[in-house]
Amino acid sequence: MDRARFFRSFRFAATGIRAAIRREQNIRFHFLAALAVIVAGLLTGLSYGEWLIIILLIGGMIALELVNTALERAVDLASPEFHPLAGEAKDMAAGAVLVFAAASAIIGLLIFLPKWF
Repeated sequence: MDRARFFRSFRFAATGIRAAIRREQNIRFHFLAALAVIVAGLLTGLSYGEWLIIILLIGGMIALELVNTALERAVDLASPEFHPLAGEAKDMAAGAVLVFAAASAIIGLLIFLPKWF
């Protein structure tokens, strides 16, 4: 295994994350929401299992938002002129983010609300 190549791939990934944070408002919102959930979890005293779920949800949400951003960029590059299929592809990717965000919010409520009330 080429170690230099392996570590270079981490650098490329970090560059991609930084680019998304700089250019995409939605991913900044997701990072801010993740920070709020982590603070709430620390103040609430979540169990080990609850933290596992929260970490999976946060990681999944940010990963899905990165994939959505990458897909939007690729579609914009491949189809600079408006095309209905390009628009649908971008809308579907955004829909996937929305579905995961809604499911994450519901799971978060199921974890936090019983502890708060």
